[in-house]
Amino acid sequence: MALHDAHNPDMKIPKTVRHLVLILGDQLDRESSAFVDFDPKQDAVLMIEAREESTHVWSHKIRTALFLSAMRHFAKDLEDRGWPVIYRQLDKEADVSLADGLQAVIKTYSPQAVIAVEPGDWRVRQQLDDTMHLIAFRADSVPANSINRLKKSMQWLPDTHFLCDLSEFRQWAGKSTTLRMEFFYRVMRKKHHILMAGKKGSAEPEGGQWNFDADNRKSFGKSGPQGVPAVREYKHDAITQDVIKLVNKQFADHPGNLDTFNWPVTREQALQALDDFIKLRLPFFGPHQDAMWTHLDFGWHSLLSSSLNLKLLHPLEVIQAAEKCYRSGKVDLPSAEGFIRQILGWREFMRGVYFLDMPQLAKDNFYDHQNALPKWYWTGNTQMNCMKNSIEQTLQNGYSHHIQRLMITGMFGVTAQIKPQALCDWYLAVYVDAVEWVELPNTAGMALFANGGRFTSKPYVASGAYVKRMSNYCQGCAYSPEVRTGQDACPMTVLYWNFLDVHEKEFAGNPRTALMVKNLQRMTDDERKALRARAKEMLSDLDGL
Repeated sequence: MALHDAHNPDMKIPKTVRHLVLILGDQLDRESSAFVDFDPKQDAVLMIEAREESTHVWSHKIRTALFLSAMRHFAKDLEDRGWPVIYRQLDKEADVSLADGLQAVIKTYSPQAVIAVEPGDWRVRQQLDDTMHLIAFRADSVPANSINRLKKSMQWLPDTHFLCDLSEFRQWAGKSTTLRMEFFYRVMRKKHHILMAGKKGSAEPEGGQWNFDADNRKSFGKSGPQGVPAVREYKHDAITQDVIKLVNKQFADHPGNLDTFNWPVTREQALQALDDFIKLRLPFFGPHQDAMWTHLDFGWHSLLSSSLNLKLLHPLEVIQAAEKCYRSGKVDLPSAEGFIRQILGWREFMRGVYFLDMPQLAKDNFYDHQNALPKWYWTGNTQMNCMKNSIEQTLQNGYSHHIQRLMITGMFGVTAQIKPQALCDWYLAVYVDAVEWVELPNTAGMALFANGGRFTSKPYVASGAYVKRMSNYCQGCAYSPEVRTGQDACPMTVLYWNFLDVHEKEFAGNPRTALMVKNLQRMTDDERKALRARAKEMLSDLDGL
């Protein structure tokens, strides 16, 4: 692969660049709106491997390798079309930031305009806007004859990958202080005629109800998961092998290990992953989608989120594939609906909330939690078996499924009073599918309740009894999920009851949490006193749990 860079005299870049089209690492969309008016005789694509994108949070090696490999494959795909690509590599141009690479290329090629699709990260948008503003007023940044042309030339285009554009979401949200995904989801179902009964225009959902979540909460039982399909393995071509070597060298001290790297890095591989899921796992996805088990890394989950978030797959093609599987009788409605809701509902809703509520969302701390992130979030070295398994799986694969994120690592975060920003940075760092537009609202808003219930009606908290019911993690654990005091007391249980104790008045007034408080109030004064004492000990030494 011959990746072009700004110093390659043999590359076929137009002498006078009309449009410099900047493609970010999570915008690998062949049908991108940035390409609508692209003319390879006049325009050039710019892609930048910036070190900062792996260091502004301490990114997992697998996450970095996935982005870089997918970017390099996408660049090759464009070059194979005959399109001129300026590709700035981490180990050659060594740009610290995206802004560094953009400024260097503008200075060399003096484009008439820079075109880009709106980023999925508020930080990146602000950085690039600031860069273009700086260029417009610094004569030494670009040739003098291009300054005036660049003053108003940063053209942000809408991201047509999504099924609800941001203006549409803002209109739907209006001035409401609370938002609920379920109502948004119904609007999207009708708009795109997904799982609707009858002909297009019908307002009735398939099966007579919108949501089959109640059918999708089964545990595995004592026998555990049975007949779990193997995950497809993707061969590492020369591009991916080079990236693995690069990441191991450049980010040697970062978490994770690339020996287990196995994620789609091309459109073709992403389509294979989609086909595998629809045929092998979707028919069994629904009932146990919230269940967990030791060493069950993937189960029947789709493993499509990274490909969707890189834009290697379009959400509508994924949704339609699942619906087609249901219509053909190969999967039941609860499984199809439960999966489709995650994409058509939560995914689109999270993006809308992110751009509606930023930058405040990144600062929110409703409970004013200030505890530091325990060190074992980066190692898995904790006596809590549920946390140990979930974190070790995350460090090994750069992945854990949604219930492990929400009801294990996330739930502990809120009851352990961890500062939301610290845990949000961890989620952004360790997961291959983490882009801030989807990671931050899920973590800060849903898992940690940091925005005070903007789109959730209650904090997602539970005791160790929930973990025991939905997994086998409690077997052989150093702690007992039923115990609330003493050295054997489960931290999940102790901190849950302590959380209710601290917020008793607030929870008593919420219909969705009132029953929790009634159970708390059954404790005697001595029991509550002992509970508070044990919780205080745990909260003072989270690293020791």
